[in-house]
Amino acid sequence: MLLKKTLLITGASNGIGFELVKTAVLNGYKVFAISRNINNLKSLKGVVAFSVDLTDENDIKGFVDELINQKIKLDIVINNAGSLINKPFMNTSMQDFKNIFGVNIFGVASLLRICLPLIEKDGHVINISSMGGVQGSAKFPGLSAYSSSKGALITLTELLAEEFKESGPSFNVLALGAVQTEMLKSAFPGYKAKITPQQMAQYIFDFSMSGHKLFNGKLIPVSLSTP
Repeated sequence: MLLKKTLLITGASNGIGFELVKTAVLNGYKVFAISRNINNLKSLKGVVAFSVDLTDENDIKGFVDELINQKIKLDIVINNAGSLINKPFMNTSMQDFKNIFGVNIFGVASLLRICLPLIEKDGHVINISSMGGVQGSAKFPGLSAYSSSKGALITLTELLAEEFKESGPSFNVLALGAVQTEMLKSAFPGYKAKITPQQMAQYIFDFSMSGHKLFNGKLIPVSLSTP
C-alpha cells in the first residue's frame, strides 16, 4: 500500500492555494498550510494551518521548528504564495519592488533554505511562477515588479535543480497564465480569465504527485495563450 504524502502549501488562504489545500485533503493527504491570514483555513478539516509571514525569516524559522518538533517530513512543497501590483514603472517605488520580491522570490528562497532538511530526497518542490516571467512571452505594462520577480523565480528553480540533482529533491516551476482569482481581479478590474482556481489547483496537484518522475529543473507553461 502506498503511503499518503505530506504537503506544504504556501499562500493557502484563498485563490489557487486554498483550492490546492482542499484538493489535497479531499484526496486524503496530510497538509500543512501557511499564510499570513489563516481564518479561511480554520473551516477546513484535516489541515494544519500556520500564520507565517514569508518576508520574516524568524517567522519561517518558528514554523519549521514546529515541524521539527513534530518530526514531520515533507514529500511535496508548493510555493504558491505571491504578491502582485499593477502600476506604471515610473510610479513603482523601490519599496514596491522590495515588497513584491520579498514575497515572490526572497520568501521562497528563505523558506526552502530553512526547510530543505525536512524535504524527502525523492520529494518534489513546485514553484508557482507566471507566464509574465517567461522570456519571450507577452508582457503587460504595469507589471515590471511582478513579472521580473517571477522571472527570477524561474531561474532560481533551475539553479536549485542543478545544485541538488544528485541528492534530491526535484525542483520544477509552473508558469501560469491568467486565472480568475481575487488577486487578478484586484490588479485587472473587469478582466475575466477562462481558467478557474479549482481547475488550476487540480492541475498543480496532479503535477506535484508525478511531475518529478519525468521533469527536474524544468519550466512548464500552463496557459491557454500563445506565446
